[in-house]
Amino acid sequence: MANKLRTHGKNMVVWVLLGLLILGLVGFSATNFGGNIDSIGSVGDTKVSTNDYARALQREQQSMSRQTGQQLSFQQAQMMGLDRRVQGQLFAQAAFEEAADQLGVSIGDSALATQIQEAQAFHGADGAFNRETYRMALRNQGLTETEFEEKLRGELSRSVLQNAIITGTPAPGPELDAFASYLTQTRDLAYAEVEEADLQEPLAQPTDDELRAWHDAHEDRFMQPETRQITYAWLSPDMIADQVQLTDDMLQEAYQARMDEFVQPERRLVERLIYPSTDEAQAARARLDAGDATFADLAKDRGLTLQDTDMGDVTKSDLGPAGDAVFGLDGEGVVGPVDTSLGPALFRINGVLAGEERSFEDAKEELGDEAAHENARRLIGDRSSKIEDLLAGGATLENLADETDMELGTVDFGPETDQGIAGYEAFRAAAQKATAEDFPQLVELEDGGIFALRLDGITPASVIPFEDSRDAVEADWRAAKILELKQARADAAVAKMADTEQAATSGLSATGLLTQSRQNLSRGAYLDGIPQGVIARGFELAQGESAKVTAEGRVFVVMPTAINEADLKNPDVVQTHDQLREQLSQAVSGDLLDLYARAVQSEAGIQIDSSAVTAVQAQMR
Repeated sequence: MANKLRTHGKNMVVWVLLGLLILGLVGFSATNFGGNIDSIGSVGDTKVSTNDYARALQREQQSMSRQTGQQLSFQQAQMMGLDRRVQGQLFAQAAFEEAADQLGVSIGDSALATQIQEAQAFHGADGAFNRETYRMALRNQGLTETEFEEKLRGELSRSVLQNAIITGTPAPGPELDAFASYLTQTRDLAYAEVEEADLQEPLAQPTDDELRAWHDAHEDRFMQPETRQITYAWLSPDMIADQVQLTDDMLQEAYQARMDEFVQPERRLVERLIYPSTDEAQAARARLDAGDATFADLAKDRGLTLQDTDMGDVTKSDLGPAGDAVFGLDGEGVVGPVDTSLGPALFRINGVLAGEERSFEDAKEELGDEAAHENARRLIGDRSSKIEDLLAGGATLENLADETDMELGTVDFGPETDQGIAGYEAFRAAAQKATAEDFPQLVELEDGGIFALRLDGITPASVIPFEDSRDAVEADWRAAKILELKQARADAAVAKMADTEQAATSGLSATGLLTQSRQNLSRGAYLDGIPQGVIARGFELAQGESAKVTAEGRVFVVMPTAINEADLKNPDVVQTHDQLREQLSQAVSGDLLDLYARAVQSEAGIQIDSSAVTAVQAQMR
């Protein structure tokens, strides 16, 4: 049996299992759970050890954290089914090990030794198996050689049994063909959108009574949202920017610090070809000058594409010793051979980007504004401690406005309020969660400003009276009624398609609707401006059958005019068929393994020690 592991590609399975076993141990040392607890349960005589459970929980928790992009606590992972999933995996493994033991499936000592000796995790600096490295690796994980080797033997024996169960498990032919046909089928669709102009009669003007009734029946559409009455005191850099004293020396220093921004040297778009020797570079240049080759040809001769030679836009200093030659050329062209640190090179200049320089005088106003606001932010930071002390001492927002540079204001804050201070996310968040019992606290704004607020009251959400919302009510009523009329027009079109002989030859155009058609649409295809539901419905209908589709507030009539079965020789169809075969085969194999494990558990008996499970999980918190 062991010899079969090394034939027909099964050696890869062994390596994967060995790798998973070793990786599963890394970073997880054995834990003492107290007393005589050494397992969380068993399948028949095969135990699931507490250490295996702990390691599997930690490994799976780390995996879930990577998938979610955040470090999950054990409690969070447990709420996502971590413990149940791990228990299911371990008891399924135990079922296969129990079955392998009962059937006498095992590998010999020689084969086991070979697998261990070939594992790179146990190799020394010379690349060969090192006994001391092996012992040290196991010792670091709290395992003896006997424990590890028995565990590996069980893993490999389980693999042999699993392979025997699923080997040669094909994807079911009829299901595979049906599914492949479903996915690769294309259709020709005709569709028409019902526009307001397609309605038989214009919509009548509603009466006030009709609109009032509509308002009363749909009050939830005409609501004034909850508003919060907020008083605030705030200080922004703009408010005290004029208090900042700036000198020319300060602005000159700022100008020098941003010289790269204000002074842009000339840049050139350059391609470079490097040659092993000057003779070869000169020969290439001669071919170029004689018109026997283009720069692209020279690049191809070097095994390169023009993209490989592209240096982008560079300055003279970027090119080092070649800078003088490249920037000495007036405009576009080729220079060289030029000696570079990489060897003789030809350079092609494809464009010249003129340098730009903004003088200190031109930049002075911008520098002054930015410096004033930066210094104002520092001043606000310096004054924050004093303002916080005032609040801690019981000062009101009105006191802050009197005793500091902060300005007092009020706002009726709601979901759509975004003017003034309400445009800051920090203020919006604080205003939304404020309560009447809160004491004002100093909060920093995104631009370096600060504020404190007080909730003075809350006006609950309420229905806007009809007199104040008549225009909105009429617009809503009109949209709903037009949609109803469009749907009725679509229903009439579908009925006509079913009853009119002309429909068989004229298609949707027989309905009087402006019809469009698309050929060879695949299932799930995207058409710009057409809701996905239209195409999806078109794939549910028989050829020549039509249907109404209401999607995204619009109404369509759709009809498949041709159903095109896939060409089984098409490479894309063949690839899809092969992928489906692999997926279905894996699904069938997984189901077989699951059923086999359940049968073994049922026959051999499964025991779970809930107190041991609790003890292990308590260590994880």
